[in-house]
Amino acid sequence: MNQAPYSVQGDVAVITMSSPPVNGLGLGLRRGIVEGMNQALADPAIRAIVLTGAGKAFSGGADIREFNTPQASAEPSLGTVIDLIEGATKPVIAAVHSVAMGGGLELALGCHFRVASPGAQIALPEVKLGVLPGAGGTQRLPRVVPFTMALNMIVSGQAVPSEKFKGTRLFDAIIEGDLLGGAVTFARQALAEGRGLPRVRDLKVDFPMAEPFLQFARNTVATVARNYPAPRKCVEAVAASVTMSFDEGIRFEHQCFMELVETPESKALRHVFFGERAASKIPDVPDSTPVRPIASAAVIGAGTMGGGIAMNFANAGIAVKMLEVRQDALDRGLAVIRRNYESSAKKGRIKPEDVERRMGLITPTLSYDEIGSADIVVEAVFEDMPVKEAVFRKLDEVMKPGAILASNTSTLDVNQIAAFTRRPQDVIGTHFFSPANVMRLLEIVRGEHTGKDVLATTLQLARRIGKLGVVSGVCDGFIGNRMIEQYSRQAAYLLEEGASPQQVDRAVEKWGFAMGPFRMADLAGNDVGWYIRKRRYLERPDMLYPKVADKVCELGRFGQKTGAGYYRYEAGKRDAIPDPVIDQLITDHRAELGITARRITDDEIIHRLVFALVNEGARILEEGIALRASDIDMIYLTGYGFPVHRGGPMLYADICGLYNVVNRMKGFAALGHGDTDFWTPAPLLARLAAEGKGFNG
Repeated sequence: MNQAPYSVQGDVAVITMSSPPVNGLGLGLRRGIVEGMNQALADPAIRAIVLTGAGKAFSGGADIREFNTPQASAEPSLGTVIDLIEGATKPVIAAVHSVAMGGGLELALGCHFRVASPGAQIALPEVKLGVLPGAGGTQRLPRVVPFTMALNMIVSGQAVPSEKFKGTRLFDAIIEGDLLGGAVTFARQALAEGRGLPRVRDLKVDFPMAEPFLQFARNTVATVARNYPAPRKCVEAVAASVTMSFDEGIRFEHQCFMELVETPESKALRHVFFGERAASKIPDVPDSTPVRPIASAAVIGAGTMGGGIAMNFANAGIAVKMLEVRQDALDRGLAVIRRNYESSAKKGRIKPEDVERRMGLITPTLSYDEIGSADIVVEAVFEDMPVKEAVFRKLDEVMKPGAILASNTSTLDVNQIAAFTRRPQDVIGTHFFSPANVMRLLEIVRGEHTGKDVLATTLQLARRIGKLGVVSGVCDGFIGNRMIEQYSRQAAYLLEEGASPQQVDRAVEKWGFAMGPFRMADLAGNDVGWYIRKRRYLERPDMLYPKVADKVCELGRFGQKTGAGYYRYEAGKRDAIPDPVIDQLITDHRAELGITARRITDDEIIHRLVFALVNEGARILEEGIALRASDIDMIYLTGYGFPVHRGGPMLYADICGLYNVVNRMKGFAALGHGDTDFWTPAPLLARLAAEGKGFNG
């Protein structure tokens, strides 16, 4: 199939990029553009060439399907295509509509003229993948728009609408209506006016105060983007447009690009890019799977979680009924939702009128009879199987046929919950993360009998309400909480061996986690973990637990909500203040165990915790609970505060080398304290390490 159809309008040739969905500049399209250019240049009847895009984009840049394949760098490369266009003996006009991003914008910058439709989104977003524009973007953009604007666009990667460039050299005209017709007319006018073959490369960057501004930019980037090298390299590459010739700047840009593409940070960001897209791909649930319409919803429970889930539906314009058993609980839940919306309006995140519009979509009720017509109902009650059973037996009675029955359980058996109904095919787990109206992750738990259409509908709904849906199989804790349990166990063992809560938290947060394990426990509520451990003691008597966490709970120190946990908290504040009571508790506990505290390094803290995640993650992969390693990483990046620049626990293990991970785990086992059997490498981890492979291929 020709990805760049060629047509003629009198003396103007039109090359239309046609590679759905966004005209990614893959090898086939690049070859098509070159063929069209050569045909137009060889035809004496053609006096000008218009380059445009079919469908919903001019071009979205590189074809992501070619990333990490030989086709990505095969000739003609994007640089070769741009050189051909820029050196053409007939004027080439880029007709930009909808989207011109990354390589798409660089392609347009190689044309002699550019026209655009209003509202087209213009960006060089490569920094979001840990790299910088690699086909001249850092050198050409500062030559056609104000220097500060170019630098901000390249460092941030943010899109700017085309009309914002009015009066700059980026676009020679903004064309209302028929863009292609307007571009052909513009081409003929340019010929009539003798405007020649202007090249962006020949322009000078006009910014006499460049150095002070650049130094300010360097200082700002060093503070804001300290974990990422790409923004700093972006500043230096853009600076080269001022201090170097164009050709020197192009060479410097290429050097920076090649350095960045090999960094762990870029590998992590590209892993995230592909991992998020892969998460919705379920091998036995094709894209053509029919979905159920979701026009209305219901939520059981108006507490912190139930209220947050209801907000998600209202934010997406979906009417939702929120059910509680007592009026006072319902009133409290609605009041919290209103405060949340009013706070967002004060901060400018939503418009003031959005507060009442969204509140109007949430209908409170005390009666199950009033929710039966909803297309989906999400149960968000206490994490206790008898409580869940009562709710689902009632939902089975009142919900209409075809309604999706979803449980917000974070650990419990979804198959058992489904068995409380006569329609297990309609039951699915939807594990929202707190606060549910903020956290992006939705862990979707597929039960043994969950219908494929129910899974497809829930994945689609996740996108609609602004969540990243990641599918898990059924096991105790699913993916995220099953792994975090091992992380938390190791954190508590570290306390027994000699660390303090603040040392562990400080080391982990310095490494990049949003929050250390003990601050996280205090925030979530230590009683939540205690409740789960009590269940484990009965169900899994073979699993060893350090008892320090239980002793903290026995003192009634459940965290921020009680003013004390591993830290103490002052009323109305969230600052974690070290507490001598906890220091003494840990000291006494060590004495009971006969342990002499030893010096523990930050490096040991980090790698014991992270490799605990990795080992359990490997077991989850082998059991088929997770479909792919990147799904585990997406869960930890979006739900557990794992540092994005490290790509998730499984990618981090790959970067370290699985052979090295296994050796380090042997060292942890040799310490001799705690559950040393845990450090036996999972079979999948051991096998991949022996074969010199990684989790991600």
